[in-house]
Amino acid sequence: MSRIVSIWLPRWPIQRFLIAQSKTPKSPETVDPRSPFVLTVDASGGPRIASASRLAEEEGLAAGGLVADARAKVPGLQTRPLVAEADASALHRLGLWVLRYTPSVAVYREADGADGLFLDIAGASHLAGGEEALLADIVKRLRHFSLGARIALADTPGAAWALSRFHPQASFILPEGADPGPALAGLPMAALRLPDGLCQTLRRLGFRQVGDLIGKPRAPFASRFDPLLLKRLDQAMAIRDEALALLEPPPFYHRSRQLLEPVVSQTAVVHVATRLMQDLVPLLTRDGVGARVLQLRLFRVDGEVRTIHIGLACATRDPSHVARLVALDLERLGETIDAGFGFETIGLAATRTEKVGNRQDRLSLREGPRRPDVAGLAGRRSELIDALRQRLGPGAVRQLHPEERHDPARAETERDAEEVEPTWPRPDPSRLRPPLFLDRPEPLQIIATRPDGLPGHFRWRGAPHRIIELQGPERIAAPWWEQTAPALPTVAKEEFGWGKTGDVPASIPAGETTASQKRNRFEDNEAGRERSVLLPAPMRQDHYVAETQDGQRFWLCREAEGWFMRGLFA
Repeated sequence: MSRIVSIWLPRWPIQRFLIAQSKTPKSPETVDPRSPFVLTVDASGGPRIASASRLAEEEGLAAGGLVADARAKVPGLQTRPLVAEADASALHRLGLWVLRYTPSVAVYREADGADGLFLDIAGASHLAGGEEALLADIVKRLRHFSLGARIALADTPGAAWALSRFHPQASFILPEGADPGPALAGLPMAALRLPDGLCQTLRRLGFRQVGDLIGKPRAPFASRFDPLLLKRLDQAMAIRDEALALLEPPPFYHRSRQLLEPVVSQTAVVHVATRLMQDLVPLLTRDGVGARVLQLRLFRVDGEVRTIHIGLACATRDPSHVARLVALDLERLGETIDAGFGFETIGLAATRTEKVGNRQDRLSLREGPRRPDVAGLAGRRSELIDALRQRLGPGAVRQLHPEERHDPARAETERDAEEVEPTWPRPDPSRLRPPLFLDRPEPLQIIATRPDGLPGHFRWRGAPHRIIELQGPERIAAPWWEQTAPALPTVAKEEFGWGKTGDVPASIPAGETTASQKRNRFEDNEAGRERSVLLPAPMRQDHYVAETQDGQRFWLCREAEGWFMRGLFA
């Protein structure tokens, strides 16, 4: 069963604005929090109040009122425009911080007010000493961030949301499995997350509290009111399930540690990450999988969250290997991952896993244990790729993959090294290919030719070479679809008395009727259409393997322009 915590932040836009303002230098535009202050939005009939400070509410101002009326009621009222994007971004960052308690966190949607968070703490409350201790810790830390919060815990999001907003106690816990009816009965209709218009209609009909609906026949409400009414009631009463849009899918393999003292050194972070990976190994071994992508989260004392993504070339369960990658990543990031006053909570999650086969660690009990993930060439290769990627950054390590192309110089392409090991085709002895291709073919200076017209002595890069053996030719034609269409002469429009191409005649030329003009225009279009389907003849090249007197072997290419150097053999 789920245990949902609802954290409501009253006047969230105001609190977010004042916190952001406190981090900037004072100026004439700085808002005085000791005076009434509202955030406004443009609306029909003039700007309206979107959120009001506590002092403004004490003066009788409320969200939805006209700003003009508010200024008349409160002279000197401070106003600023609402920035909804900044509020949503800050709430999302706060949701990432709350991940220190549980991996299942959701942000209030617009229908919920967009001013709070949902947490599913089922199976996680014992890490904080129980549900009461967890809620108290959340409230204390939010107060340290200058955020006032009301909090409630229930079995459903609907009940937790209603209790956090309307219950007399600022922190309330509904026991697990308890009937939410008695706790919700005295709350107003707005506790069911209903639109204002529907709440007003229910009040006019005498339904003022949630208890007025509980236990009543459902048919009259279903026929006379919006279906949302019964849906919200069922969600609050745990009759109908409600799905939460979590910030991130909760990982199946996850471990975290709340430290007694914040840590700031890289060595301490690596040590904790190693211990967390050791805690994950039994779970990974039980399911026969290894971690392919890991996510290390560092929660700072001031609420900031730093995330390190660790990608692996192959699945692993080796804590020491993961520790080296964390150390390399911390060295690469350097000062960009500032610890501030220290990290108080560190979490490690395997966000992607793969099946791994069983491997023999040692031959006998007398032998020392072998590291399971580095046995053999494949393990050493994956270790090297992981270390280079963590040190140089994602996407910096690449490898060649075969690709079917006519030109052997383009028969391979670069891909990220995280992909599977490429399978190369077996070489054909009848078609030799050089291991090194030049970026651009370089022209050769032919000094002497053989009786058959092939070169016998040439100069390349200033050095002479005498050919003693020449194997070939091998003709390779470029794909016709990669050729550029030849420039063909255009048909002059002057033949039809039209002037330059694209000009429109002011009048029909003398001696030409309207019908002949249309015929000429049709013939001209047909000529252009015929030119567009003409394809160039594929460019052909003859290649030779040349061996010189000093044992060097070259890959030579013959084209219409002459002879070129394409590649070198070992």
